[in-house]
Amino acid sequence: MNYTTKDLQPAYQEAIQFAKKHYENFPVVTFLIQKKLRKDVAIIYWFARTADDIADEGDYSVEQRLERLARFEKRLQNLLNGIYADPFDLALAETINERKLSQIYFFKLLKAFRSDILFHNYQDFSDLQTYCDSSANPIGRLLLELHDIRDPKVLKLSDNICSALQLTNFYQDFKFDIKKGRNYIPINDLIKLGLDENNFTDPVLRKEFCEVVKLQIDRITKLFSAGEELLNYLPKKLRIEIGWTILGGREILKKIESAKYNVLMVRPSLKKYELILLLLKSFSYAKRFS
Repeated sequence: MNYTTKDLQPAYQEAIQFAKKHYENFPVVTFLIQKKLRKDVAIIYWFARTADDIADEGDYSVEQRLERLARFEKRLQNLLNGIYADPFDLALAETINERKLSQIYFFKLLKAFRSDILFHNYQDFSDLQTYCDSSANPIGRLLLELHDIRDPKVLKLSDNICSALQLTNFYQDFKFDIKKGRNYIPINDLIKLGLDENNFTDPVLRKEFCEVVKLQIDRITKLFSAGEELLNYLPKKLRIEIGWTILGGREILKKIESAKYNVLMVRPSLKKYELILLLLKSFSYAKRFS
């Protein structure tokens, strides 16, 4: 079926509604995003969330998930060549072309979702960072490209923040992910504390487990600090938006610390009033950078 520019606005509007309906730690499309870019942020979110759902939702076998993700990747290749399966494809192609976005970041995201399907334990922290290079960092880079920010130094700072946020989410959701067989604690770190991938959830070894989680949280805290300078290079509203997100990630880390790092028993989250308080705090936080 042929789709034309008259199909663009309805697709973008539906993508915006899609983004608003799905829960994340933070709203995806907010008043802090430039009005002209909200549709672009929403269609990128639609792409990432749809691929994520293919990898993680429903009662599909590994083979079925891989096949469905392969079809979605083919769909990406087609839309980049002007062949559209539906108006969402047309909208994504329009955003990529109009905003001159790097196509490689979309393929990197699909690579990460493929890794999710074929999950294996991570040997060391650098392996986790490699995963983040495909799963989280492309989103930050695309957001910067939407604002025509392409300086390699700034992109690297963004990578630090995005990796920190991804890793924060890993330990925030650890209680649930471990039940799915997904362990995001590096095996080498477990071994250093006398644990292994088979016994680290044993209540008898809870002290050692919490110590190894603390090690991860300390690393994430350093990543946030290493990327914080990113705010110096952002326009005002985006600086507040990203500052809000950083504060939220750090607040989750504080909640994990308050729970004495026992992420097997608690799943920290941010209540609506906490999000509002962090938003207010983000205005003064952002003023520290310019």
